This record gives sequence, C-alpha cells and structure tokens, in this order.
Amino acid sequence: MLKDITLGQFFPGDTLAHRLDPRTKLILVFLYIVALFQATGWVGYGLVLLVTAVCMAVSHISPKNIFKGLKPMLFIIALTAALNIFYTSGTPVVPGWIVTWEGIERAVKMMLRITLLIAGTFLLTYTTSPMALTDGLERLMNPLKKLHVPVHEMTIMMSMALRFIPTLIEETDKIMSAQKARGADFENGNLIQRARALLPILVPLFVSAFRRADELAVAMESRCYHGGEGRTRMKQLVMARRDWIALACGLLFVAAVIVLKHFGL
Repeated sequence: MLKDITLGQFFPGDTLAHRLDPRTKLILVFLYIVALFQATGWVGYGLVLLVTAVCMAVSHISPKNIFKGLKPMLFIIALTAALNIFYTSGTPVVPGWIVTWEGIERAVKMMLRITLLIAGTFLLTYTTSPMALTDGLERLMNPLKKLHVPVHEMTIMMSMALRFIPTLIEETDKIMSAQKARGADFENGNLIQRARALLPILVPLFVSAFRRADELAVAMESRCYHGGEGRTRMKQLVMARRDWIALACGLLFVAAVIVLKHFGL
C-alpha cells in the first residue's frame, strides 16, 4: 500500500505539459478545481472528465499511475459514497428503503469529484519538478512580500515537504519489512491492536526524519543559504505563447462549465 502513494513524485519528460511554465500549471490547476466544484450536472462532469483525459494524454501519464495513486484514498471515497447514499432524502429505490435515487446520483457525483480532484493535482506534481514548482509558486506569491509575508521561506518548505514524501514512504516500507522479519504482525487483530503494532514503526521513522532534517539544515548552512534575499536563479521563468494559449483554454473551460451549470446540465 505504501508503494502506491505517488504524491510528490516527478516523472521527467519532454511533453507539452512538461514544457509549460510552472506558473501556468499552477493557475490551470486552480481553474480546474474551480470548474470541478462548479459542475453539477452529468454533462458538466463529463466535460471535466474529458479535459482530464486529454491532459493525461498530453502529459503521457498513463491511467495506471493515476489509479495507483488513488488506492490509498479508496476508503475515503467509499465512505463518502456511503454517507451520501444513506443520508440523502428523495425517492426510495424500493418503497420503504432508506436508499434513494437522489442519494445514488449524489454518491456517484461525489466519487467522481474526489477522483478527478486527486487526478488533476497528481498531474501537476507528475509533470513539474519540486524546484520548478517552488519557483513558480514564489513568483505568483511575490505581491505578498510587500505585506512582509515570508514567501520564499514558505515555498521552500513546501518544496522540501514534497521532495521528502517519497523518501519517507520508502523509509517506512523498509522499517515495516524489518519489523515483519522480526515477527511483527500489522494485518491481524482489531483496530487498537493494529495501532499498537505501529508504535515500533513510528519511533524509528521520527528519528530518521529528524536526522534527515538536521543533515539538510547543515548542508544548507554550509552553502551559505540565508533565505530569498539577493538569490538568483539558474533557470529564469518566461511565459511563452503556449502558456498564454493554455491559460485561455483554461478560462474557456471554466466558462463552459459555468454555462452548463446555469442550464442545469
């Protein structure tokens, strides 16, 4: 299960999605989320699903990788669907049943919304390196520096967090394998027993995480890192024609979803 978590991973490539400016991709993800939450009818959801499929094809990210990243979220998706099925009033499927047709429709839509939301955000990290993502986010948040907001420090923390998610997952998998080799059982027993069985994993994991953080701090200090003041970038971000076209397509996409919502589609 741990190996199925792909958040924070970057798949290098030379596709159109990879070549887009990170600022463009951040804005497009924001527009995608707005459109997704504006969709109410089946036609609107179908349009969002079509755009997601097109983005996956353009970025050459296989659906297998997306579904692999969804595995850890299946419980939340199933729980959301169950709550919507049993707690939505309307016309019963069978007279006397608590399950309604409106509940089933709402459950399917909520499952689609969560799945598409995760898939869209995964595409951002799959096609954008953590460093490029940090640079793009910092450039977008530059106006906040006038309010004395530590923009550079915030973005570098987010970048390091994304960068070390796969590392910590790999470390957790190694610790679990070592504990299983010593006879530890993480699969049998009730919920409390499973939680207690995780204690031998959490302690070495926290020790490893703090050790890595200390090593990273020493490495940054030895390279005279002192924040964003006066720092230069090896790669300058430049908005190309393809970026403006992509942003225009994103705005048209949001407008189309809002129009479909207005007509109840």
